[in-house]
Amino acid sequence: MTYTENLWLFFLLILGIIIVPGMDMIYVLASSLSGGRRQGLTATGGMMTGGAVHTLYGTLGTGFLVAFAPRFFLPLLVLGAAYMIWVGFSLVRSSITVSSVEGVGRRSGWTTFRQAVTTCLLNPKAYVFVLAVYPQFLKPVYGPIWLQGLVFGVMTILVQGLVYGVVALAGDRARSFLTNSPAITVWIGRGAGALLITAAAVTLWESLR
Repeated sequence: MTYTENLWLFFLLILGIIIVPGMDMIYVLASSLSGGRRQGLTATGGMMTGGAVHTLYGTLGTGFLVAFAPRFFLPLLVLGAAYMIWVGFSLVRSSITVSSVEGVGRRSGWTTFRQAVTTCLLNPKAYVFVLAVYPQFLKPVYGPIWLQGLVFGVMTILVQGLVYGVVALAGDRARSFLTNSPAITVWIGRGAGALLITAAAVTLWESLR
């Protein structure tokens, strides 16, 4: 797999995960509904900051393995791929819907931003997921790990900004879509799960070949 193909696969994977309705998206939407577009965009900025921290965590973890424990890199890659496949099957079998969105009240911009960062960072599954995903895509053959991590971080932040920004700006329309289109949100989740399984299988095959 070429570096460009690797980047595209990572991009599709991140896009598929971020568009699945979850706590991050709900927080952005609730902020927009209760405080207007400005609050929604502030919450989006908080989520992007949290995404940058997750990227740093995944890059440092992968870099540590490559530099100091290379013999554990392949076993972790295999375990990470297995975890990604398990998460993918869980999404495929799930029925993700959003029945309602509660307002979060009016707050200052700083409070909204801080709570958005906290919401993003306090998800323990995100850390496990990042540590499982990044070794699949950060490869020494593509150049310095830190530089690859920087590229992935920029991609993640941009996708978060695009998806959550649209949700923040859409406001009521996004709320209506999420609450009144349960079948669509279910298939978004299942599609993301299928993408996750495919990405894990491809990266695992390329690594073991």
